[in-house]
Amino acid sequence: MAPTDTPAPAPAPPSDPGALAAALLWSGAWSGVVVVALAALAGFGLLTLPVGLALAVGAAPGLLAQLLRLRDGPRERMALIGVWALAAAAAVSIAGGLAGPLGPWCAAPLAAAIALDRRRLVSAGAALSLMALAASLWAAVTGSAPAATLELWPWLSSLSLVTLIGGLAWALPLSMRRPLEPAERGADARRLEELLAGQPHLVITLDALGKLGSAFGAAPPGVPIDDLFAHGLIASAWHPDRAALQNAILRAATRGEADAGFAPRTAPDRWVELALRRLPDGRLAGILRDATVQHAREVSLEAARAEAEALNARKSRFLANMSHELRTPLNAVIGFSDIMKQRLFGPMPDRYLEYARLIHESGGHLLAVINDVLDMSKIEAERYELSRTVFDAREPISAAMRLVRLQAHEAGVALQSVLPQEPVAVEADERAVKQITLNLLSNALKFTPAGGSVTVSLATEARTLELTVSDTGVGIAPEDVERLGRPYEQAGDAGSRSLGTGLGLSLVRAFAELHGGTMAIESTLGEGAAITVRLPVVLQEQAAGGQPRGAEIIPLNVGR
Repeated sequence: MAPTDTPAPAPAPPSDPGALAAALLWSGAWSGVVVVALAALAGFGLLTLPVGLALAVGAAPGLLAQLLRLRDGPRERMALIGVWALAAAAAVSIAGGLAGPLGPWCAAPLAAAIALDRRRLVSAGAALSLMALAASLWAAVTGSAPAATLELWPWLSSLSLVTLIGGLAWALPLSMRRPLEPAERGADARRLEELLAGQPHLVITLDALGKLGSAFGAAPPGVPIDDLFAHGLIASAWHPDRAALQNAILRAATRGEADAGFAPRTAPDRWVELALRRLPDGRLAGILRDATVQHAREVSLEAARAEAEALNARKSRFLANMSHELRTPLNAVIGFSDIMKQRLFGPMPDRYLEYARLIHESGGHLLAVINDVLDMSKIEAERYELSRTVFDAREPISAAMRLVRLQAHEAGVALQSVLPQEPVAVEADERAVKQITLNLLSNALKFTPAGGSVTVSLATEARTLELTVSDTGVGIAPEDVERLGRPYEQAGDAGSRSLGTGLGLSLVRAFAELHGGTMAIESTLGEGAAITVRLPVVLQEQAAGGQPRGAEIIPLNVGR
């Protein structure tokens, strides 16, 4: 199906008169040069009967081409190429065969095919040239070809080379300038139309106003071809989608390509996608395809994603609002159990004392988990606000190390720090910095076996505070490094994952990003890991003073 708003072109003439005249002129020039040479040799008294016969045979095809001026067609041209092959073989054989002075004329059929036809006869001309060459070679081998006299060799050799090289030099540009034959153009156009008509989508051409010029293929449901040609592409779309469609046509006309989607005017429940590209002549080419199923799936996925995000936001807001309700009773449980554990109101049986200690430890662990969950919920709900103050960065780091000292001692891990000797003035949330250090230390101790070590390093670079916690533990697998830092993601085996909630490193990353910083993980499996947090919180006066004058390793007197 190929409707168009322009009339079909008139049939082309059966041949190209200009190209035919040029080909006939080429043939006449070849014969003219040979006839002139024949007359010159006769005038100087150098002409012999074999040579004269050879030259007359070589000039015959060109003269025959002049006789066929009024009749031209593929068969006549093929016949003329055959005459060139016979004449070339005869002339070369008469003058001494392939090794004679007229040997280059064996390629005359190929030159004639190039001059007479752009492409269809070239292969036939090459084959006939090979046949002429074989005939001339056979004549030379069997000795049936008379040899030209020595005094004629330079003349005949020059003649054969001049005619062949000159003929090829003339024929090649002539062939490249010649257009396709009308029959070829018509066949190519029909094949292209058949290919386009068999497309499962609708291929169209249109102008910058959306007016169609042609359409091929299968139209999407709801987009009738007649409606497209009658009203244009933009008017065929449902009214709310016309502006987007018009903008897509404008982008394609100015930028070269554009994509858009729209609901058809006659079927608003369907969806059609349009891909536009600008053609060299300024028109637009497009493909219309039915995308109803895909669009419905995308809409459904988008709705599910929006619903999931809304549910997650409501969950985060709920947990953030539950901070007081959860923490207050837990603090009471921890406080009362601590009073019982210390026997402040009198003696207590040993069994009850053990129960009080377990209640206190369990309450502390549960409070730590709840604090992590609530902090992450506040961050996800965008309700966490930093409380920035100016302080010495060494203080929250040292406080965090004191909190895990007993845990390191019980695990048999050496805990040490590399801190500057002078104060490091920063402006940040002190609680967040302490929580970052505490989470990194807890994570390092969890994955470091007895006999290993955990080191905390603090340094400054310009206005950036660099906190690094490294360990000699089991390390992190490369596939786990990519996941760590996302909420509830954990690494290691099942036993290690049961020790936490997977919020430690995600909170570290979240606190770092709230400060405008980053977290980086470096690890080699089986050798340990190093996690570095960089925070742009160093005061300008501190940064101007440069690096601290020295640093020291401070052991915390913990056993292995």
